[in-house]
Amino acid sequence: MNTLIKTLIAAFTMSAAVSTGNAALPDPGMQIEKGRTALVVTDPQNDFLSPKGVTWGVVGKSVETNNAVENIETLFKTAKANDIPVFVSPHYYYPHDHGWKFEGALEKLMHNIGMFDRKSPLDVDGFSGSGADWLERYKLYIDDGRTTVTSPHKVYGPETNDLVLQLRKQGIDKVILAGMSANLCTESHMRELLEQGFEVAVVADATAAAQVEEGDGYAAALVNFRYMANAVWTTREAEQAMQAK
Repeated sequence: MNTLIKTLIAAFTMSAAVSTGNAALPDPGMQIEKGRTALVVTDPQNDFLSPKGVTWGVVGKSVETNNAVENIETLFKTAKANDIPVFVSPHYYYPHDHGWKFEGALEKLMHNIGMFDRKSPLDVDGFSGSGADWLERYKLYIDDGRTTVTSPHKVYGPETNDLVLQLRKQGIDKVILAGMSANLCTESHMRELLEQGFEVAVVADATAAAQVEEGDGYAAALVNFRYMANAVWTTREAEQAMQAK
């Protein structure tokens, strides 16, 4: 676990203990069970994870500090090697999405900078290598014919796509969660999966977030991961857990 993550989790744990006057929050943990556990990766796309992506100026430092690109690849590779199903929940915007009559702050920004833009749901002209495409190094894992790529989520969470349906149809009720970005799509997926009755272990160094004047999205997400997830793992811990089954 890198120094930043250790420091933030330690600070949160200390503050929780002081505020409650008791021990810090419990750590329920999550046991991986073959046939019931899947890896879910949110938005492993160029606009978040490539230096050429439109958000790199605000997320790049966090991505590099966490070694997120390499850690996400380790999770893909380990899941495939251990027959753990992999699901990808992508983010795409089509021309009709730019006609929305109202938007939240980040929605407006994403539309303004053309983040995750595609020509249409059925047209992949210009898609390869675009901001909406997978990071090149992930393609051998995602495009292997065995990965479930869901329909796109449109804001942050999986309420607007078919991730939960696809997980249920494969008998999955435990999720190892990673991807981008920590306090937006990743956290929103965690929240909805928990509400839907899944166990969720978040891999804290296989995600990252924007660092802007208003605050550090990654630091904010770490607190909420600790409050809500069944487990918060490092990539190494997730790798060991997958290899043990």
